[in-house]
Amino acid sequence: MRESDGTVEGWALAELLFTAGDLARMRFAVAPMWEVGPSLRLLRSGLPHAVHDPWAEQVRPRLTALGPAFGLLAELVPPTGYVPDFVNPAPAGPAPTLSEELAAIRATPAGQVRRDLDRLAAERGALGPRLRALHADPEAGLARLAEAVEAYWELALAPYWARIRAVLDADVLHRARQAAEHGAERVLNDLHAELRWAGDALRLSRRSRPMPRGTAGPGLLLIPSAFTGPGLYTLIAPPGPPQLAYPARGIGGLWHTAATPAPGSAALAAVLGRSRALLLAELAAPASTTELARRTGLSPSAVSQYLTALRDARLVSAHRVGRWVLYARTATAEALLNPGS
Repeated sequence: MRESDGTVEGWALAELLFTAGDLARMRFAVAPMWEVGPSLRLLRSGLPHAVHDPWAEQVRPRLTALGPAFGLLAELVPPTGYVPDFVNPAPAGPAPTLSEELAAIRATPAGQVRRDLDRLAAERGALGPRLRALHADPEAGLARLAEAVEAYWELALAPYWARIRAVLDADVLHRARQAAEHGAERVLNDLHAELRWAGDALRLSRRSRPMPRGTAGPGLLLIPSAFTGPGLYTLIAPPGPPQLAYPARGIGGLWHTAATPAPGSAALAAVLGRSRALLLAELAAPASTTELARRTGLSPSAVSQYLTALRDARLVSAHRVGRWVLYARTATAEALLNPGS
């Protein structure tokens, strides 16, 4: 995986040629693993981010709960440059689950794992101890990697996934409407300022060398992402199709919390009761039982009881990593609080 930011040397991907068959096989996918690497890179940078600061401020203090898992992920995802291709298997469908993507990662042939790690070592000078262990025993190392990703996901992304997924799905819906009304050329030209469709090729403006398809599969996978911006991420890993992850529309308002009550708050209070509706309203951002009790004035035991009822009704989800248990609104709750959105 390469970031198209002009600072990463060596991505020979300036022009991707298309046939009619490739255009016919172009598709979109929402892929959890395309959020894992870029979000971890953002957290590790420690730099302010105009869009994601509210999320990063919540998540960074909890990273210590990952323990050794964080060390493995930090070695695998450097601050800049190449990330091993096997981390981002080509999505088989439009919306693979994290479990499905981790199964694909665990099934990566040992030879591919070692080739990708050799490439990473050539760029960075050496592999860290955890990646050397992965290189020596890919099967066992990939199992540890999958566990580390699951732990990171539960802590950093799963509590926020309903909100993130809504933005990504809205982007795909917009692009599908564009394709229906204006054709594939409009879609490709509108994805990112660095991309332009010309004749029978997709060109990346910051690259000067040709981009042959080689043994890559047909088509093109377009993957909206919340965390890839402002640049693009590109990947060609045969035999899968080329993948291009781009910043999704609408991420500027991803972490915005309205100052006024959600439109459906009053109606929900009439059905669920004031306290349960209040807790749902407070979960605009994921929070712990203790934090919710402090903010609402309810006792911790009452909050726990109400959250259990809301979880049984599938209106909230719980996410545990170490001593942290965070509660988040589900997509169903979001739809009830914001009808018609």
